[in-house]
Amino acid sequence: MRKLGFLVLAFNICLANPLQDAINNANDGDVITLGAGVYEGNILINKPITIDGKDQKAIIRGNGTGDVIKITSGNVKLLNLTIENSGNSHTTIDSGITCDNASDILIEGNSLKSTLFGVNFKQCNNSKILNNKITSKPVDLGLRGDAIRLWYSHDNIVEGNYVYDSRDMVVWYSSNNIIRKNYGERGRYSLHFMYAGKSLVEENEFKQNSVGIFFMFSSGSLVRNNKVFSSTGAFGVGIGMKDTSDFVIENNILSHNARGLYLDQSPFQPGTVNVFKNNQILYNTSGIQFHATQHKSIFENNDFIGNMEVAINDTPGSKIAKNEWSNNYFDDYAGFDRDKNGIGDIAYKNFTYLDSLWQYYPNLRFFYGSSIMTILNFIARLAPFSEPELLITDSMPKTRPNHD
Repeated sequence: MRKLGFLVLAFNICLANPLQDAINNANDGDVITLGAGVYEGNILINKPITIDGKDQKAIIRGNGTGDVIKITSGNVKLLNLTIENSGNSHTTIDSGITCDNASDILIEGNSLKSTLFGVNFKQCNNSKILNNKITSKPVDLGLRGDAIRLWYSHDNIVEGNYVYDSRDMVVWYSSNNIIRKNYGERGRYSLHFMYAGKSLVEENEFKQNSVGIFFMFSSGSLVRNNKVFSSTGAFGVGIGMKDTSDFVIENNILSHNARGLYLDQSPFQPGTVNVFKNNQILYNTSGIQFHATQHKSIFENNDFIGNMEVAINDTPGSKIAKNEWSNNYFDDYAGFDRDKNGIGDIAYKNFTYLDSLWQYYPNLRFFYGSSIMTILNFIARLAPFSEPELLITDSMPKTRPNHD
């Protein structure tokens, strides 16, 4: 295996793009090792080679148009580089790295900055995006690009990346991907899945984004051991699901979000069930918000602590009673445990009274928390003048949290 690097570039300084010339002259399997310095970007990699910057002091800088690096061959590795200055077009998805119709790609240990989109995979399979640091252009949130974008890309691993001040990390029309141990902050959607089945999403941590993890039109995924904090704003959500089926959501911590869980017609397919177990849903405005519920979900061994509302239902006529609850801990449980077995002697029941008005009529949220609403709600609970809505019945509520 030849190593191309300082020597190749030193003899080609008169060329328009020495790095591109080194790539063009490389053989399959060659390693181009770059020393510290600035290298001209807008390069095309169309053969199986490795480019290694060793310590991120090798900067590949684009000219402000298009992609800084475009890959069209399989078995390419980009390691330890600093990549910057892509174009500004959302139409052409100008990116730091674009992989187009290839497989067995490794993107590891790079720093991408001032790139509209970060790593853009289009029909790239069996590849890895590992331990990169990615941010977008310093523009308004909606005008940034996605830090990592998987589009019709399957069987990939996205692990250990730090994403900040970008827009979204998206997995669309892609299946069998592993999204693990990533950290993201100050973005819009930390993770956004659409038509993306059989994913494994684990051990990620997201904070101060508009939305933590959101799944749309997807099925058959496992979501475990994630932490989502401080997703606030008009649609702040820890984990959200729309038209999703056959999910397992377990051992996640959802804390200080506008909504811990947001479930929009999920499960979607008749005969399917979503399972929520061993999650900590803590100090959110709403622990769970149900929308248009038609089929059953199972909730077991979850902790609901410090939420302003344990659950709300914003759709009259939803089939909330189909849900099954067991062994959950609710900090507003008012029962006793006389035999000291850790299970309440009577069922936990969560009703919504007058406060359901602001769930069905969002404009009334202006008065939420006001003294007049609190008084009216107290009176409604004391002497109901309308039939309250039963949202949760747990016949075996825990009297101690499931988690310390």
